[in-house]
Amino acid sequence: MRRSLIALSLLPVVIVALLLFGFLEARSDPMVRRAAFALPHWPRGAPPVTVALLSDIRIGSAAMDAGRLTRIVAQVNELRPDLVVLAGDFINGHDSAEGAIFARRLTRPLSSLRPTLGTIAVLGNHDHVSAAAVTDALQQAGVTVLSNRSTRRGPLTVVGIDDAYTGHADPAAAFSRVQASGGAPLTVSHSPDVVPLLPAGAAPLLLMGHTHCGQGVIAGRIYLDRAIDTGEPLFAPHYRCGIVRDPGRTSVITAGLGTSRVPLRIGAPPDIWLLTLSPAATSPD
Repeated sequence: MRRSLIALSLLPVVIVALLLFGFLEARSDPMVRRAAFALPHWPRGAPPVTVALLSDIRIGSAAMDAGRLTRIVAQVNELRPDLVVLAGDFINGHDSAEGAIFARRLTRPLSSLRPTLGTIAVLGNHDHVSAAAVTDALQQAGVTVLSNRSTRRGPLTVVGIDDAYTGHADPAAAFSRVQASGGAPLTVSHSPDVVPLLPAGAAPLLLMGHTHCGQGVIAGRIYLDRAIDTGEPLFAPHYRCGIVRDPGRTSVITAGLGTSRVPLRIGAPPDIWLLTLSPAATSPD
């Protein structure tokens, strides 16, 4: 009985400590994860390139303000990537007016990114509450927004597919000019919901966000993986986090930088992926 009372009395302390830890982790500097991949159709003689993958900034939440985003941009610049890819969910707004206010806070920090091949972005599900404002803010920062289209950057053809979670994806349009561009294909979309929509063999390397790697993961159990209103899963568990290899395709899913619902991260710290891309051994040019 005495032990039960002691345990009960300590419960509020444990809860407060857990919440404090989660908030500090949500605001922490993102860890840098590194990986290397070989891509087909690499142009003959072109050198390898490095790509920084970021996602889910979610500016407007208690875990992400302009000051923190500015520090993250400085961290990215220190990595000296050739290309920066931003995989959506830039804002935390829930209506168009609020979203437009938050979108304006993106421009100054993101305009300081300095990759030699530029910065590419796609929109995420939360961005579509104020898509025009988010797109405008990104473009003012010098970011190229790809909505179901592609662009050549160095040896890469970057294919940007709009958000599948909200029904904006059009892979056929996105891939329509890839072969003519002559670059190695690098595909980016916000949500793993895009995977079943992809043409077979079209996306050997796919970069995504959306999942926050679960955001709240305690003892292997994920606590923030379902929609509040419907209870439906927010993502397929197979694509929760990290590097996922499927036949003919490798996916990289970043934990992202911001938070959803509550400004806490437990067991799923924010991260940046720094990818080194090079030609496959038998890559045709």
